[in-house]
Amino acid sequence: ATAPERGKVFLNDVEVGLPDASRRLREGDVVRVWMDRPGSSKRRSGPFELGQLQILFEDDLLLVVNKPAGLLCVPLPHGDPTPSVYALLEDHFRGHRHRRPFVVHRIDRDTSGLVLFAKTARAQEALKDQFRRREPERVYLAIVYGHPAPPAGTWRDVLVWDKDSLIQRATHPDDPRGKEAVAHYRVVETFAATSLIEVRLHTGKRNQIRIQARLRGHTLVGEQRYTYGPDEIRPIEFSRQALHAYRLAFQHPVDGRGLRFEAPLPEDLAELLARL
Repeated sequence: ATAPERGKVFLNDVEVGLPDASRRLREGDVVRVWMDRPGSSKRRSGPFELGQLQILFEDDLLLVVNKPAGLLCVPLPHGDPTPSVYALLEDHFRGHRHRRPFVVHRIDRDTSGLVLFAKTARAQEALKDQFRRREPERVYLAIVYGHPAPPAGTWRDVLVWDKDSLIQRATHPDDPRGKEAVAHYRVVETFAATSLIEVRLHTGKRNQIRIQARLRGHTLVGEQRYTYGPDEIRPIEFSRQALHAYRLAFQHPVDGRGLRFEAPLPEDLAELLARL
């Protein structure tokens, strides 16, 4: 009875579980039971702690983690020892032969929230295909200066990555280096000089929300990079950009079932909102 629960049963090379128990078999179907499948005794669908990480979901193909602010997604080059999600997951996989994390997407070091990793190259490519087709739902919460108007809408820009300054810049639509950046926003709550907004990414460019908000005069509270421009604001003390990857939804790379995850605001952002 525990084999389907632990990912050990396959029908025509597709993993099946208890919900498939009533499925009728047809002539030619192949059923396999992999009793000693690596990791099958440690399948988790609920959250657990791994060092600085909270792992919200893990099966034999993917992991969804809730990353704290200040932790890199992937290691810095040249053997830099700065901690990263990737390194923590490598430690998590110790003892599993030929297993290592595969990056599907990233968020900035000082952004908190949901990040997706794969456990096989094949699963990584299938998940990345979904992101290339812009199918996953990626929703962020941000605290910005000012009150965006209208209170809901779409941001459209053409951005180019400045390799010297390591920032995004807006560029002319005809710039051959330019990449389209599109996000949908809505104001969740307003305060005296700031707003809590929800941003749903359509594209996923590096630093996209930070630069697109800044281009409209709504710098993120705590922002250190995208602060140029005409706005005269009285900075609110906060140690990082006030940005959190709140919701992530996508399809499982094998059976296609919908997976949806939410990560509540971390303590520092909740305290900031209480102050505001």
